[in-house]
Amino acid sequence: MCRNIYLDAPNVGQAEKELLSKAIDSTFVSTVGPFVPEFEQRLARYLGTEGAVSTQSGTAALHVALYELGIGEGDEVIVPALTFIATVNPVLYVGAKPVFVDSDINTWNVDPEDIERRITKKTKAIIPVHLFGNPCDMDAIMDIARRHDLYVIEDATESLGARYKGSRTGALGDYGCLSFNGNKVITTGGGGMVVSNDKDRLKHARFLANQARDESRGYFHPEVGFNYRMTNIEAAIGLAQIEKLDGFLEMKKTFNKIYKDELSDFGFISFQKEHEGAESCWWLTCIVFDNETDIPEMQEKLKDQGVPTRRIFVPATDFPPYKDHKEGKLENSFSIYERGLCLPSSTLNTEDDVHYVCEKIKKLVSRNRS
Repeated sequence: MCRNIYLDAPNVGQAEKELLSKAIDSTFVSTVGPFVPEFEQRLARYLGTEGAVSTQSGTAALHVALYELGIGEGDEVIVPALTFIATVNPVLYVGAKPVFVDSDINTWNVDPEDIERRITKKTKAIIPVHLFGNPCDMDAIMDIARRHDLYVIEDATESLGARYKGSRTGALGDYGCLSFNGNKVITTGGGGMVVSNDKDRLKHARFLANQARDESRGYFHPEVGFNYRMTNIEAAIGLAQIEKLDGFLEMKKTFNKIYKDELSDFGFISFQKEHEGAESCWWLTCIVFDNETDIPEMQEKLKDQGVPTRRIFVPATDFPPYKDHKEGKLENSFSIYERGLCLPSSTLNTEDDVHYVCEKIKKLVSRNRS
């Protein structure tokens, strides 16, 4: 029997189709329509923030947050080296300098001690990334920010539903930024969100995302703005998805437990660990092998068995735009990348699918070690 296993494919169905039809029938298919504010309100209530502003992507959300905080040329922003490039690019969009920080070897998240070491008089903000859905040590990060008078912009694009000491990720810093790309915990097809407890800043962020248009004066634009609005069609999908969020999170938690139960006995396979008080949403379950495992070869053999995987993010300092920004060895970030592999975590999978993946991994590693 042919088995379809999915790495991170979206789980959409009839509910999404029905709300899409409503959006289309209403003629509100673009950036005006009732589903957009409703989706924003639902997300803000879920996260426990004062408000939310939808955007076209998680990248746009990060850009708006940096811009709204007045960060620009001559400023420095601390970012983890081990993250998707979308965390870093908006720092260059505003003309600031990214300062790369190493990861904690256990949680794979940004190391607070290294953050402290990298702060200068030019530092204006920290962007902690809750990598693969696993919350950072936010107490330590917020303490550093308070002592040095820095902003904290949470990159929560991978961590919708995760908690840190009872609070949702995205609701802990000055801003939280989320993504609803097709591979995220829930999807709108694309799209993102900026959340905050500062209503005035959110109001201005919404103004910026709407081409900085003063609607009371018609098509009048007193500032430079951006075309970053979410469409009503995207929000319709999001509203259907948020109804399924709790179920998705439970499935991802179950998948993670199966992987750990079946693979932890191998001394040369380790998992991302949660910081004390953190509850990951396990957007993706990932593993790290020891140095004897050929990761590309493992990937290819798993692919032959119908098991899709992907590498952990290449540290951003390896890319041409950022090579000159690398300071220090960033040893943990490169070690995690070089030895890591992301496993099928889509909620389209079943528990039997996850057991099948474990079986194939165990056979391969046993054969390679014999």
